[in-house]
Amino acid sequence: MKKTLLVTICVALFWPEVSFSRSGRLANEGKRGLHVRSLEEVLQLPDDEVDLATAALIVSEQWSDMVHGRSYILRLDEMASEIQQKMKDKWLKPNYKAIRIVNEYLFRKSGFKAVSEAENPNDLFLHCVLDNKRGYCLSLSILYLSLGERLGLPVHGVVVPGHFFVRYDDGRTKWNIETTDRGANAPDKHYIDKFRVPKSDKNSIYMKNLNKTQTLGCLFNNLGNTYSDMGNAEAALLALQRAVQINPTLAESRANLGNIYLKKGQIEDAIYEYRTALDINPGDAKTYNNLGNAYLGKGWLDYAISEYTQALHLDPNFIDAHQNLAIAYCNKQMFGQAAAQLKQAIILEPNSPTLYSQLGEVYYQSGDYENAIFQYKKALTMKPDSAEAYYGLATCYDKLGLVDQEIHSYRRALAIKPDMLAALVNLGNAYFSKRDYDAAISQYKKAVRLKPDDAWIHYNLGAAYFNKADYEEAVAEYLKAVEIEPNMASAHYGLAFGFYKLKNYELAWKYIRIAEELGVEISKEHLTAIKNKLQ
Repeated sequence: MKKTLLVTICVALFWPEVSFSRSGRLANEGKRGLHVRSLEEVLQLPDDEVDLATAALIVSEQWSDMVHGRSYILRLDEMASEIQQKMKDKWLKPNYKAIRIVNEYLFRKSGFKAVSEAENPNDLFLHCVLDNKRGYCLSLSILYLSLGERLGLPVHGVVVPGHFFVRYDDGRTKWNIETTDRGANAPDKHYIDKFRVPKSDKNSIYMKNLNKTQTLGCLFNNLGNTYSDMGNAEAALLALQRAVQINPTLAESRANLGNIYLKKGQIEDAIYEYRTALDINPGDAKTYNNLGNAYLGKGWLDYAISEYTQALHLDPNFIDAHQNLAIAYCNKQMFGQAAAQLKQAIILEPNSPTLYSQLGEVYYQSGDYENAIFQYKKALTMKPDSAEAYYGLATCYDKLGLVDQEIHSYRRALAIKPDMLAALVNLGNAYFSKRDYDAAISQYKKAVRLKPDDAWIHYNLGAAYFNKADYEEAVAEYLKAVEIEPNMASAHYGLAFGFYKLKNYELAWKYIRIAEELGVEISKEHLTAIKNKLQ
């Protein structure tokens, strides 16, 4: 799944009609939002009482127990006071002319700068921006807005798909401020064209001046993605639900909440969020792709194919969509169409071993084992440590009856990935076919340690012991199998033979009758042999 980060965020400055303070007092003094201690308290405040920096630093404190938010508030106040003094020196009131002073102070004197990629999760948080003097658009914009609030500047956050910037707007003068480019100005049209802002009704959140609570909603969106990347689904869910509650027309938050629902197996909820996101922004190829994934999870293959196709219509170079469309075609046994999608993806990314392995899987499923082997070997020339490619090779050799090559490939896969359960079981099966029962038992035991509640692994282990004439161990494994899966007919049948070999004919009779009741076709010869022993 692809998530949507507000990759660049700039905050807009707004300038209320206030008198210029010569006392050194900051414009946000006395706000109730300076004294709250939880996000719940923040969200209960009227927007004009919210202090954005305090709210952002509460998020920082929840992220790290080492953060003391109040110390950063003092640092922000000191920075605002320095800027305020520079404004006084030039006899400037807090109007659009102050933008140049703020930009000079932040980006030239203090050295704050934008990161090229939003890869480090810490770059989201205001305390890290202040410590490291770096951030991406959202976090730099929150810093800018926090200072603007203290200076009395009329600044607002403005969101577009995948980006966030700052706008100064005093009702007469509007000035966009790009915090990722040292405060440079760009016209609205630049953002509309570059970020493909959807044409929508007056209720759309895009390109509008956001209030502080709405800016927090954008922060919650990115916070949810950060928690999701860490594997903390519950924290991600809470953050994204807050994001959607605050900004219900922000398509990115809807899509990201859908991603969390999909990870949690709540497919219907995911579909609802994806559809809502696409109603807001019908030009988002990633969300069409993710909606296709949700339909694929429901087994609605035609719907999935339709969504993947639409994603590729919007972005023909979208490799994930090509791969996912290939999966959907394979599930419909449309192997030619699946191969065509992967070949197109390979043209776009010719050095991807994953694509060659997936193409090998398509050929394997279609029964073209020779071509599958060629693709897996191609993948291995690019990535010699690909356990998945060796596993694919082994499955092909199995179909071709090349047991020695099959064993070699499984062993290579397991040398790279020792806990690859399917490879362990299948390697055991390959040894079993060669009547090397000790080697088979060794692999099945490793598999059992990884997945002790798998009845079929216990059954295979029992069968290997039986063929080795170790009937006590065989019976023990068959019993574990039926304990896990009581209606496993073949295990009951195995128990009948095991107890017969152990000369426990009453239990042999019991289990052969259970096997018969479960649908196993029992030969009269076997029934007669046990009956005779009971007499």
